Amino acid sequence: MPNRDVLIAIPVYNERKYVAGVLNQVQKYHDRILFIDDCSTDGTGEFLQQQPEIHVVRHATNQGYGRAIIDAFDFAAANDYAWVITMDCDEQHEPEVIPQFIQALRTDKWDVVSGSRYTADNLGDDIAPTDRRAINRTITSVLNDLFGWSLTDSFCGYKAHRVSAMLPLKLDEAGYAFPLQLWPRVYDAQLRVNELSVRRIYNDPNRTFGGTLDDAHRRLRHYLDVLKRELLRIGHDRADCMDHVTFDDINVDCHS
Repeated sequence: MPNRDVLIAIPVYNERKYVAGVLNQVQKYHDRILFIDDCSTDGTGEFLQQQPEIHVVRHATNQGYGRAIIDAFDFAAANDYAWVITMDCDEQHEPEVIPQFIQALRTDKWDVVSGSRYTADNLGDDIAPTDRRAINRTITSVLNDLFGWSLTDSFCGYKAHRVSAMLPLKLDEAGYAFPLQLWPRVYDAQLRVNELSVRRIYNDPNRTFGGTLDDAHRRLRHYLDVLKRELLRIGHDRADCMDHVTFDDINVDCHS
């Protein structure tokens, strides 16, 4: 698989502080780069428009993280890319890992290669904010129990996606709950999933989600509501169990 078949897609919203450095670092490892600017107002969009060597999709209004990822898949399909590697623009995903993702793709064994910040505690890993770690641990445990998986990190945005496998999923969850639509549809489509260890970095542990999602309990409930909806859509017999999940529930087996 030639490198030209791989697109690096970077959702961005008001990241003028980081965007130039992230672009510079990514270009050391790959030259086919798409930024999805979710209506930034801090000069990020203007900076990107001045970079002729990259592709930019700009939203006229703020549409959300999930919509940016979906737009990346659509752009990749329209331009004949086989794979999309998504990464964040806040220096929490190290561009030097891009060759490891591409090496994993070349095995042609997987449809999703998902970064994990929790396969092991590496020297230099940051401590995750308590609420984010608790929600990640809870949701990851629930997904593993529902689908018989062994994921260690269900929320890492550093991922490689086979484009031909993503389009039939008909993804449309626009917000931060996007992974809770992605994973059930990946399971229902019987896609092949693997994890790749990445470093855990939190440059700004005080960053917020906005609105009611800043409350951890409400954020968890929102994620579980989206997950329940998706379980009902695929006809999973344990969808109603999501009504009873709380932080750090590991076993949600309704039949016990």
